Order: sequence, then C-alpha cells, then structure tokens
Amino acid sequence: MSSPALAMQKAIRFRLVNTAAVTALVPATSILDRNERPVPDPSIILGEDQEVDDGITLRRDYTRVYLNVHIWKTEPSTAGVKAIVGAIRKAIGRVQRIDLDDPDFVCINCSVDGVRFLRDPDGEMSHGIVTISSLVRWSAA
Repeated sequence: MSSPALAMQKAIRFRLVNTAAVTALVPATSILDRNERPVPDPSIILGEDQEVDDGITLRRDYTRVYLNVHIWKTEPSTAGVKAIVGAIRKAIGRVQRIDLDDPDFVCINCSVDGVRFLRDPDGEMSHGIVTISSLVRWSAA
C-alpha cells in the first residue's frame, strides 16, 4: 500500500506530461520529481505535499492531499511562468476526478487551490507555486 500523496503525485505528473498545452511550454522531460539545483529551464518540479485527515466519516477513509508544484523559468519578468501556470490550471483546474491507477485510492475531487508568483533571489529566474488540493478516499480493504 502506498500513500494518498504518492498516488496523487504520480497522477498529477502523468496528467501534466500528457497535456499538450503544458508540454508546449515545458518539455515532458523537464516535468520532474527531484530536489536539486540547478533545475532545467523551464521546468515543473513536483514539490512538497501534505496529507490531512478530512474527518468526513467516522471510518477516517478520506484524506485531503495538498501538493505544491513549482515552476521555474529564466526570464526578467513573470510572464512565462504565468503562461505555464495557466496551462497547468487548464490541465487540472476543472477536473473533478483524476485516475490514480492505484487500487488503494480513489480521487473524489481535485482542483487548483492557489497560485503564488515569486522571484528567485538571484534575480534571473521567475518561480511559480501551484497548490493542488485533492480529496482521496481509501478503497475498501
């Protein structure tokens, strides 16, 4: 059995690398789950996540998963990062369910919860952070 966060991470990456609007701006080979610098330019890095018991039922079989997706691009403005975020939002934003391809979990709902735009301290890169919120139900075992 894996974790709901790992199942969502795999599903989100699969969705992003298979969405033409996203890969037109960021090559699929630059949509990664890793923790190192320098990052490819441009890149989408699957980042930190959090699992929270949603408390919907007494069985405690629902977990809210928050996943941060980081976007990096060398540019003097944030225009390119904002375009990439727009493509991610279209790929994820209105999707109610995502196939997790994991027998232990079912995604009930998935949406973009928020976006932040930052400048890297080096002054050369723009950085966007997309927070994706998903409600995941543990399958009956």
